[in-house]
Amino acid sequence: MKKYIIAGLLVWLPLSVTLWLLTTVLGMVDGLFGRLLSGTQAVLPAGAHGFLEMLRHVPGLGLLVVGVALLLTGMFAANFVGQWWLRQGGRVLHRIPIVKSIYSSVKQVSDTLFSSSGNAFREAVLVQYPRPGSWTIAFVTGRPGGEAAEHLHADYLSLYVPTTPNPTSGFFLMVPRSDVIELRMSVDEALKYIISMGVVAPPASAFPTTAARN
Repeated sequence: MKKYIIAGLLVWLPLSVTLWLLTTVLGMVDGLFGRLLSGTQAVLPAGAHGFLEMLRHVPGLGLLVVGVALLLTGMFAANFVGQWWLRQGGRVLHRIPIVKSIYSSVKQVSDTLFSSSGNAFREAVLVQYPRPGSWTIAFVTGRPGGEAAEHLHADYLSLYVPTTPNPTSGFFLMVPRSDVIELRMSVDEALKYIISMGVVAPPASAFPTTAARN
């Protein structure tokens, strides 16, 4: 009986967690969409309130609206006119105290992470942490820059060492390239390995070879 219960758990647990995550994300998006509709009701005539209330109860409509909005924004930002307007908006935000610090910092990080030409989080490596002889998986985020780079005269890499099982928190390290071992496993495989606390290991062919790539 114990064997069958464990077998059933192995079937239902991944499915339940997946559905829970999807439901949570969908609920958050629908909640934002509902607040947007509430704000819209204040500026529209009373006759349109019934239609807005009907939209509020359509499941998944908020996610669809967000997806369409992102698509249209991306299409707008990809052409010359859209880029010009975005530059003008960026200049305005950079003139507002406090806002300019937050906006510029977030924009730099997002441009680095999501740029198709960037190298951030596109390579998994092995590094000795938190002490020599103890190894963990890290992600290359680039090379040290600014004042830090002026004090590091050798060839260094900037690394992000995620925590387990929550990889959204972690540590930022700057280590010599010679102390890093490149992994052939993909970033997705490395994340699975980290989140599972080493239980879900990538295939043996994905394990370390030579020093990290340039």
